Amino acid sequence: MSMLSMGLLFGAVTLLFMFSGAPISFALGSVAVLFMYLFMPASALNTVTQNVYEEMASITLLSIPLFILKGAAIGRSRAGQDLYAAMHVWMGRIPGGLGIANVFACALFAAMAGSSPATCSAIGSAGIPEMRKRGYSPGFAAGIIAAGGTLGILLPPSVTMILYAVAAEQSLGRLFLAGIFPGVLLVFLFAAYAVVRYRKEYRLAEAEFKRTGAASALLERETFTTRQKFEMLPRVVPFVLLLIGVMVALYGGFATPSETAGLGALLALVLIAVIYGVWRPRDVAPILSATLRESTMLMMIIGMSLLFSYVMSFLHISQSAAEWIVGMQLSKWVLLAAILVMVIVLGFFLPPVSIILMTAPIILPPLKVAGFDLIWFGVLMTIVMETGLIHPPVGLNIFVIKNIAPDIALKDIIWGVVPFVVLMLLAVVLICVFPGIATGLPDAVMGVAAVKP
Repeated sequence: MSMLSMGLLFGAVTLLFMFSGAPISFALGSVAVLFMYLFMPASALNTVTQNVYEEMASITLLSIPLFILKGAAIGRSRAGQDLYAAMHVWMGRIPGGLGIANVFACALFAAMAGSSPATCSAIGSAGIPEMRKRGYSPGFAAGIIAAGGTLGILLPPSVTMILYAVAAEQSLGRLFLAGIFPGVLLVFLFAAYAVVRYRKEYRLAEAEFKRTGAASALLERETFTTRQKFEMLPRVVPFVLLLIGVMVALYGGFATPSETAGLGALLALVLIAVIYGVWRPRDVAPILSATLRESTMLMMIIGMSLLFSYVMSFLHISQSAAEWIVGMQLSKWVLLAAILVMVIVLGFFLPPVSIILMTAPIILPPLKVAGFDLIWFGVLMTIVMETGLIHPPVGLNIFVIKNIAPDIALKDIIWGVVPFVVLMLLAVVLICVFPGIATGLPDAVMGVAAVKP
């Protein structure tokens, strides 16, 4: 069988298993074992468990369940609602301050929890009702929370970035640092849009009031005293200090990523016990159960995806595909654009974890040959995959929002997230034009990288 036929057959069988409704991990594992049986030596089947174990025996991957535990502890407490309330009180006087408060609360919570769905659920359960009560349109309220939640896979610590660092064999610390300024850029763009959208909805509410006399809650101004502002801080500051402490421990060289994750998880459990009284076995059990379920699911996907990639490599499918891409002699920017479009299309159907582990063996070698910095590309790829969390048909964050605000029509949620998808793509363009947005901080902290885009 020719290499082209082998590649097409492999891709077709993969799609068949994917669309069969089987869980992603079992679909990828089944395809890998089937092709091992048909096209690899008979002894290969005896090494399945060994291959999966060896691929997963990475000290970096150990940090994943620990970061998940940290996120579950924070996500299942009232930290999200308290963080949102504090942001709301402090930004109440700014035009569009409620929308900006949602963006900042999502960014801080995402950095603490590292999970997009958890951020949407924790901040959205408080933020969406408050925005709607104050006259904001349902679509905008849903869209800003769904988009803010995506920051969970960009701002460190990010499970998605951990997997990319493993797949691309890049420094995790450098990759975490590279995500900070692009994350801040997205926060700024989202906040700027919140102000523009507020002004538009305010003008419409004024016009409606002049025409019909119906006063929207959007026209009411809310003020808070200095005392009220400082009363909101005691429950929020410890979690912000936890975030800062984790970052200092990691980048100050005091602890490895795994040790940092363990420390963060332990401190998060202590904080929710002290601040919210979550310490009894019946309170802690759901946190441990959720961590076990999500960690098991992720590690199964990782293990099967790496076995899938191993089979692709053994059959020379990934190498041949990479050589074919290089042989097309596309200009480096056309190559980059084509790969990012492919990632967007894959995002219609697959979560970020699967996209990274399935495509890395194919797309990273041509990008490296073209002279791109793989840390810089990791940031671009993460932002593009963020759009996959808020665009149909998968759009995980869309369905999280629909679950916490079932009375908002799905079409309103989708139209509400469209401007944020555009802003994310704008951020991709800006990082391409000004690569220092992603590479500047890691270069300053860890030294200049050898390859630049």
